[in-house]
Amino acid sequence: MSFKKLHPLLKESLGHLGFENSNGFQKKLLPTLKGGANAYVIAPRGSGKTTALIIATIHKLKAAAFEDSPRAIIVVKDKTDAIALKEEFEKFIKNTDLRIYTLYDEYDIEKQKTEIYPGQDIVIATPARLSKLYFLNGIHLGEVQLFAIEDADYLGRNNAYNHVLRLSESISKCQFVIIAEDINSKIKNYENSFMSNAHFVKE
Repeated sequence: MSFKKLHPLLKESLGHLGFENSNGFQKKLLPTLKGGANAYVIAPRGSGKTTALIIATIHKLKAAAFEDSPRAIIVVKDKTDAIALKEEFEKFIKNTDLRIYTLYDEYDIEKQKTEIYPGQDIVIATPARLSKLYFLNGIHLGEVQLFAIEDADYLGRNNAYNHVLRLSESISKCQFVIIAEDINSKIKNYENSFMSNAHFVKE
């Protein structure tokens, strides 16, 4: 798949970054992500799956800020991964007004509530902090269109699996995407809850 059918501002960003065409795996993955299907994305590092998620997220949000509630939630393992993914997103949204925020445990939760309140479009969060903030009524999930888990291989640890499961029960009419290097029994179990009819896209 070429990038011709993407939002014009996103195509402009891709051009500035030197992306002319998707790679082989992205050609298979991007139509599924753009189509709105739930998806397990299973591929090794370096396959371009994170870049595909970024592209699909910006396209889904029409490369523009909208109202106050986040429309995309991306769950990551820890603070380091949250900051790294935000930096990667920022390369692609420089020419848009999309707002992006990182939510992790090593930061004052009251400050996070205050900083999220004026409005964020994309929130990159660790499972425990997202769960805690939600149950403290510090973040609204009613407008979420995309809920993705990046590098989901860690989900068997530190109660992260259950945090994600509980959060999914609070979100409706949403595309769920799980990205991992390997499929394991934990993330496969999500098929029985919020990942029904999921597509499996593997390299």
